[in-house]
Amino acid sequence: MADNGKPSEELVTVGRVTTVYGVRGWVKVHSYTEPMDNILQFPNWRLQGPKGWEALEIDAGKRHGKGLIVHVKGIDDRDLAARLCQRDIAVARELMPELERGEYYWHQLEGLKVVSHFDGEDHDFGIVARMMETGANDVMVVRGGADKRERLIPYLPDQFITNIDLEAGVITVDWDPAF
Repeated sequence: MADNGKPSEELVTVGRVTTVYGVRGWVKVHSYTEPMDNILQFPNWRLQGPKGWEALEIDAGKRHGKGLIVHVKGIDDRDLAARLCQRDIAVARELMPELERGEYYWHQLEGLKVVSHFDGEDHDFGIVARMMETGANDVMVVRGGADKRERLIPYLPDQFITNIDLEAGVITVDWDPAF
């Protein structure tokens, strides 16, 4: 159980507090949401701490340069704000907006088994260890499988991803096992 009374699997990591900003308790945030300022729609965050997830209320936030800055309610000092740095931010899974059919959050894909039916043969590539943004497209980092290799497979549903079955926990790809 997390400190907030919810199991941690009901939380979705949406960003990370990186460093302090100024002297009045503001912090810089690296958002994993797209667009980045979507993280600001959630006023009640959970911050990963040494004893689990701690409640954190945001009372102000905005874009600043290429990133975001936020102010945490009750934190008006740089030294107090520094205690929040280098910690992950999560929100309750049920607060995440519904997606269109065929769209998935990264947390839904991570941990799924990846198989390929390349040239008529079945290949087990392992599981999606994590997702990665490259600029051109997202990439699945797939580890394990029969040959214990790590593969970087572009997440391009119309090109390499042939099926995603969340219930079965399987992503089927059209990918050469030699890559």
